[in-house]
Amino acid sequence: MKMYLISDNVDTYTGMRLAGVDGVVVHEHDELYTALQNVLQDKTVGIVLLTEKLEREFPDIIDEFRLERKMPLLVAIPDRHGTGRKKDFITSYITEAIGLKL
Repeated sequence: MKMYLISDNVDTYTGMRLAGVDGVVVHEHDELYTALQNVLQDKTVGIVLLTEKLEREFPDIIDEFRLERKMPLLVAIPDRHGTGRKKDFITSYITEAIGLKL
């Protein structure tokens, strides 16, 4: 299975291309929707990497994609601007998931 990147900036796209991950750069709502539909046509793609900025800007598309599909897996990654997550997001995620404070 392959990975595919949908990015909002050329720097992230270039870095992932150097690592062997194909992808596309999008900026608009319709471009993101079209890119996700194109990825669904390629059955060899198992993981779609998406920059956190796109996830924040277009939650309607992302939520629809995640709710309606099991594959490919959609993973939000930080880009050159850093992450939008708080510093202890992993600890709080575990606490919320299992109800145990670490």
